[in-house]
Amino acid sequence: MDPCVIERVRTVMDAAAMTKAAFARSVGLTPDKLSKSLSGVRRFTSLDLALIAEAGGTTVDWLLTGAEPLRPALAARTRGDTSADSAGAQEVTARFATAYEVLELLGRAAPLPEVPEPDPALDRYAAQGERLAAEARERLRVAEMATDELIAALEDRFGVDVAITGLPQGVDGLAWQADAFRLVLLAPTDLWTRQRFTLAHELCHILAKDARSVILESRVAPGRQKDLAEVRANVFASHLLMPARELTEAAAAAAAAEGATAEAATAQDGLSDAVFERLVVRFRVSPSALAARLHQLGLIDAARRRRLRVLTTEACHLLTGAGDDYQKQASRASAERFPPRVASELYKAYLAGETTLRPLAALLGTDVERLHGLLAPEPTPGNGFEQQDAEEGDPVFQP
Repeated sequence: MDPCVIERVRTVMDAAAMTKAAFARSVGLTPDKLSKSLSGVRRFTSLDLALIAEAGGTTVDWLLTGAEPLRPALAARTRGDTSADSAGAQEVTARFATAYEVLELLGRAAPLPEVPEPDPALDRYAAQGERLAAEARERLRVAEMATDELIAALEDRFGVDVAITGLPQGVDGLAWQADAFRLVLLAPTDLWTRQRFTLAHELCHILAKDARSVILESRVAPGRQKDLAEVRANVFASHLLMPARELTEAAAAAAAAEGATAEAATAQDGLSDAVFERLVVRFRVSPSALAARLHQLGLIDAARRRRLRVLTTEACHLLTGAGDDYQKQASRASAERFPPRVASELYKAYLAGETTLRPLAALLGTDVERLHGLLAPEPTPGNGFEQQDAEEGDPVFQP
């Protein structure tokens, strides 16, 4: 065992102000095993180090390398009290930072797939957003996906972990990336079309590599931001969720079903309210976002845009007989969700004896004892959960 690791363990012990025997008991070791590990005769196991880190209020990474914990820098793009926003976001992101650090130290971090990147030949940020959206659509059939299906596709194909969890009041979304992870957090809400647009908006920040500092955003809405990176993200979201060709063809087909000609459907006054309502349902966007996009494409005039944007998503679903789908989407958008890969790997690490349940409990925002009761049955003879002796130590953390 690296002498520096042993020295840092001694630092934790000194700060605890406990006898060696008492400290050994507090981390699940016998005094003899602790003495052997401190003298270099026995290696500390990964579980030993996890428990010692918890006892000392530090991380396994610090015990092994002396590196300070991953601390996100925040780039707040919210309205209101940004200091309160930042403090709340620090608390949320710290849970995920700890999870990623543990997985990386255990060799369980997933390799990140290649993703579309901005075209440096395009000077205009709006053009970059449009091109990025086109490349992303080649890998995703976004218009046909419910939001939960889109989230699963982003995790699988782009390596973007997506969580729906409590964020500071007024914050709709958060984006953060590092060399080992890509993360988007969304606030629970029954306004699921806004959450969907926020997801696409934050995805652009990840693909454009804007999110090396954590980006907090509230009231994400098409056409409202002046920051160039925000303009790019809004253009990306609009083109990803409402691509021009698919939207124009869908409008023409819906109008034709009503008996209108394709030419009339693409005229500025050719879209009926019923067609507009069906497009809201099909593309899973808000009436305000759809009206803005149709106006941009020249399919409706400014007066029609102003009139249509005051409709509600719920009303459009009810009028087209899709009320059940609206309720399902609202229910999913309101429920907490955590990245399944991250949570699964932390639990597998626990079952393998590589760490405790504390990193998983921290990620889920729950009490570790409660989680232990749910996931870890008490050992009884013959149930396969007997504690195994690890006198020789676990080489996972051997430098």
